[in-house]
Amino acid sequence: MVFKKMLSAFGVGGPSVDTVLTNPNTRPGLTLDGQVNLVGGDAEAAIEQVVIGLVTRVEVEGHDTEYAGTMEFHRMVVSGPLQLAPKQQLSIPFQLPVPWETPITDVYGQRLHGMTMGLRTELAVARAVDKSDLDQVAVHPLPVHERILEAFQRLGFRFKHADLERGHIRGVQQTLPFYQEIEFFASPQYASTIREVELTFVTSQRGVEVILECDKRGGFLSAGHDAFGRYQVSHTDADRVDWAQVVDGWLRETTSRYGSLRSQYGPSHGHGHGRGHGMGGMVAGAALGVAGGMIAGEMIEDAFEGDFGGDFGDFGGDE
Repeated sequence: MVFKKMLSAFGVGGPSVDTVLTNPNTRPGLTLDGQVNLVGGDAEAAIEQVVIGLVTRVEVEGHDTEYAGTMEFHRMVVSGPLQLAPKQQLSIPFQLPVPWETPITDVYGQRLHGMTMGLRTELAVARAVDKSDLDQVAVHPLPVHERILEAFQRLGFRFKHADLERGHIRGVQQTLPFYQEIEFFASPQYASTIREVELTFVTSQRGVEVILECDKRGGFLSAGHDAFGRYQVSHTDADRVDWAQVVDGWLRETTSRYGSLRSQYGPSHGHGHGRGHGMGGMVAGAALGVAGGMIAGEMIEDAFEGDFGGDFGDFGGDE
């Protein structure tokens, strides 16, 4: 489904922008191809630039609050200054590289509950407020992501929810100012030791760093706590191993060596514990300036809440 919105930079009679994606489906490390279609208004217009950018919804934790904001995390200028004559039609083709760390929004053709992603087109017109067109984008998993997600399902885990947390995971090389958490309810065979698991992929051209956060059940004399595990896999491993066996090994190792991991990750910091929340973890996010930041535009929020807000399937999961 391609979501398009025709907008005029001057209101009635001004130029309009409409972006059409060749295919709204992509994967991390690939591209999004399409064209930006401009139509001149009643008078000649000086276009300063045409910019496209990937936007998504990110959870932000404050001191005692948590809220969701819309963030542009990757952008590209597709045209510099140009003059658009009255009623002139102009198409500008583009190929936008999709960052390797771009979060996954769709699995098996179904939207992961909690995920949004769009391509925003910004038309900057001299002496006028920027106007935008927003198109829905679906980011599908790479083969190694898919095998690991399949393994969780084969082991009986049930998908719960996915979201993006602003900040950095300590000790992990990240290029984006947020990371994705894919949450599962534990399957019966793990229920005695684990309540839930949060799975994070930090992907690069070389491979994927897999971070597991297990919510461990407390025993009769012990309190529950979170345990962490970090594992590096190569893209070429996708079809070489029994992933259910590998993931089972990760879960058992992660939950059995909590003591040593606690010292490795340091003391907990609220939700996300070993993750870089707070000011330290936000430094790179604050430096995002050039690439974007939190967008307050009502139109974008409205578009997400209206056309993007629905649950496009639930990856076989429960609320």
